[in-house]
Amino acid sequence: MPPVAPMLAKPAAGIPPGQHYEPKWDGFRSIIFRDGDEVEIGSRNERPMTRYFPDVVAAVRANFPPRAVIDGEIVIADTERNTLDFEALQQRIHPAASRVNLLAEQTPASFIAFDLLALGDEDLTQQPLHQRWERLQRALAGAAPPVHLTPATQDLELARRWFEQFEGAGLDGLIAKPLDLAYQPDKRVMTKIKHERTADCVVAGYRLHKSGPDAVGSLLLGLYDDRNTLASVGVVGAFPMATRKRLLTELQPLVTTFDEHPWNWAAHDQGERTPRKNEASRWNAGKDLSFIPLRPERVVEVRYDYMEGPRFRHTTQFVRWRPDRDPHSCTYDQLERPVRFSIADVLLG
Repeated sequence: MPPVAPMLAKPAAGIPPGQHYEPKWDGFRSIIFRDGDEVEIGSRNERPMTRYFPDVVAAVRANFPPRAVIDGEIVIADTERNTLDFEALQQRIHPAASRVNLLAEQTPASFIAFDLLALGDEDLTQQPLHQRWERLQRALAGAAPPVHLTPATQDLELARRWFEQFEGAGLDGLIAKPLDLAYQPDKRVMTKIKHERTADCVVAGYRLHKSGPDAVGSLLLGLYDDRNTLASVGVVGAFPMATRKRLLTELQPLVTTFDEHPWNWAAHDQGERTPRKNEASRWNAGKDLSFIPLRPERVVEVRYDYMEGPRFRHTTQFVRWRPDRDPHSCTYDQLERPVRFSIADVLLG
């Protein structure tokens, strides 16, 4: 069962007409191989993830055809909070088998299938997408949760409604695929359409760049909640090196101590959302995530796609400085709230 690099998507501002449309799932991209009892789960970077998802392996054995290669997404659906829980999904990547098995029971995962690469001895990658989709529908006609066939349509107006509605269930936009598209591993031949919004945030700290102590790596962002407490909401960090070095100099007059900062140890111990909860990276034990505190006096406008709970789901993008904004006016109230939509209904197609 050789690894296969998944087919990729490039971003676009609008939904292209005349294509095959699917929700963009927010999980772990996975190509799953089944050959009888043998199951292998490949990741976005072609590394095996099989050991981390025993619940998915069992579901594949129960629902896949005896021999098949299927492209899809592993997600955790939190139906109580009506969202996809990416943080819980990240926790499933753990070195201890006992912990893996416990989390498989506590936060079971689902697999969302959206492409069929092989069936039996037949390689389908050179067939057009519309034929692979028809074959996938037949192959999984009898599948039961936690294996799901993604919702899909060729109706542009329905796709536009999905783009607006499905965000309320924690999904990440839309994927558009030409109907005659062959499967092209590691090629950006699909289109992804994501929401794009801006927010004015307080700059409350920075982390140094990995290149050395003379440049800013990322700025730590905050928003005031309804208790007038500054909550940590994410980072912005894609700056040219010259800008990183200039920022380090510009920010020095704002450097303060944790005793005078809203994200001090006392706030952390009281359960406030502060970056200090993440000073040791669970992904890289040698990565220093500590930060330099700043007086929360500067405001920056950033571009983001959507929120996951109280934080930006992805790293934000710098738009401009906002010297005209009072930091205390940067609250959650400015954020656009997506229309609520049931994640259970999306999974049911």
